[in-house]
Amino acid sequence: MSFPEDVVKLVKKHAYLNAYEHGGKASQGPVLGKILAERPELRSKVKELVKLVAEVIDEVNGMGFAEVKNKVETEYPEALSKKREAVEKVLPPLPNVDKYKLVVTRFAPNPDAPLHLGSLRPLIISYEYARAYKGKFILRFDDTDPKTKKPMPEAYEWIKDDMSWLGIKPDQVIYQSDRLEIYYDVARRLLELGGAYVCTCSAERFKALRDSGKPCPCRELDQSEQLARFEGMLLRRYGEKEAVVRVKTDLNHPDMSVREWVALRVIDVEGNPHPRVGDRYFVWPTYNFACAVDDYLLEVSHILRAKEHVTNTVKQRYIFEYMKWRFPEAIHFGRLKLANIVLSKSQISRGIAKGEFLWWDDPRLGTIMAVRRRGILPETLKEVILHVGVKTSEASLSWENIYSINRRHLDPKADRYFCVLDPVLLIVEGAPGRFVARPPLHPDYPERGFRELEVRAEDCGVKVYISRRDVELFKGKNIVRLMSLFNVESKEIVGDTVYSAYRSECVEDASHLKAPIIQWVPLHDNVDVEVMMPNAAVSRGVGEASLSNLEVNSIIQFVRVGFARLDEKGKGRVRFYFAHE
Repeated sequence: MSFPEDVVKLVKKHAYLNAYEHGGKASQGPVLGKILAERPELRSKVKELVKLVAEVIDEVNGMGFAEVKNKVETEYPEALSKKREAVEKVLPPLPNVDKYKLVVTRFAPNPDAPLHLGSLRPLIISYEYARAYKGKFILRFDDTDPKTKKPMPEAYEWIKDDMSWLGIKPDQVIYQSDRLEIYYDVARRLLELGGAYVCTCSAERFKALRDSGKPCPCRELDQSEQLARFEGMLLRRYGEKEAVVRVKTDLNHPDMSVREWVALRVIDVEGNPHPRVGDRYFVWPTYNFACAVDDYLLEVSHILRAKEHVTNTVKQRYIFEYMKWRFPEAIHFGRLKLANIVLSKSQISRGIAKGEFLWWDDPRLGTIMAVRRRGILPETLKEVILHVGVKTSEASLSWENIYSINRRHLDPKADRYFCVLDPVLLIVEGAPGRFVARPPLHPDYPERGFRELEVRAEDCGVKVYISRRDVELFKGKNIVRLMSLFNVESKEIVGDTVYSAYRSECVEDASHLKAPIIQWVPLHDNVDVEVMMPNAAVSRGVGEASLSNLEVNSIIQFVRVGFARLDEKGKGRVRFYFAHE
């Protein structure tokens, strides 16, 4: 059927806005939900509407992000204003925005591991501010340590993939390992200005001088000697720990780490080649030097990072002052405590090597790839982080917080299916003939349809599987209802078999008797189910046959069990990752 023009325009609007929010790729479910929320009378035509939404989304997703962005900014500016207002309801306005021609934020991960939940705060907040102010968001890989925090070649793509899943598309991607010559030029200028020097003292001697507040003898060497030493570093005349470039600071600064901090150092790249540039460069900038240079050259206006970076801000300001650059607005938020969530890169890496963890996506971990695999939604993580915001006080986050929000997002989306873990045979004697149960895919959305589960009476009655945890309900002469099927009266339990008698099909009977209602699975028409639990234990059981028709990555709800994501499927079997109850 054809829809009136106002409906078509509405579909296009929400498709473009959803694509804009998610890096250029719209998703059917959220778009359809927005339309039905705005125009509930279209529920009666949902099947036809789904087709129209799919067609529009295909068209929008075929465009580039720049084209989508331009379309949204020119045709739906009021939606962007509402988004800015929505962001500012949970995030305070950025300071001194009027001093910059464009709000530019950045996220600067070290690609030595995948992203984890702790990474999300600077990532999501920086991205949301950039979008709210129609600014620019930069992904900058801080990969200038080929030895101590050696980048993982695959981590670059892992990080970009996680960001894409979150709906975050950077306007620019920068690799610091591509910018060594830029850092060398700034270092030369800094040496010329007298803001730095090349130190050839041993670590022990320098530490003794630093701790006593005395200057290193290399500090006062003339400019020509400093530049000659630096060129010597570049020409590999010095080995590791034989020469470093130090920034001149307050020799009596109360924080020892700030005193004469190292800006560039020699690294043995023959023994520690960089995964992107190999052994091409011998002198590498430290985090604080490269970060300061790039924040200026990339015109970053607002830096959003945790309080643990306050000392880094102090160090980086020295570069800006010597170079007479304007320092960006620095916003430091409080520590985020993540209770009982494994985030430590080194701990995870060691655990993988020892076989304690399966991989970086082990369900016990707080990596984004692990959380994704379990069925936690990107909108859940965004809501969690925006709620935490940029408060300077300490905040806490637990799995329970995440589950609560994810449950709210999943409940209207996830279709329902029967699965029994640790199955036990239930025989129903006296059940007449054939029964076809038609449980709805979702009790609140009958328009989605239903599944069909058939059972037939055999010689000794109808046979189905139930969960072992429900066997307790059959002790004594109790009435139990098999969901969407019929009511049974318990008789006896013999080993792993429960015997019962057919009572009636009437739902009212079960309600009147306050009978417990349980899920079940047919004896013959079923699939083997494996569920990877949050503790990495595997639970096994059987599920209804329609599970095998699901697409991988579908997130569903096992009735009376919980939410789970389909990870893989094969002939007669499916494997899920459990999210939460």
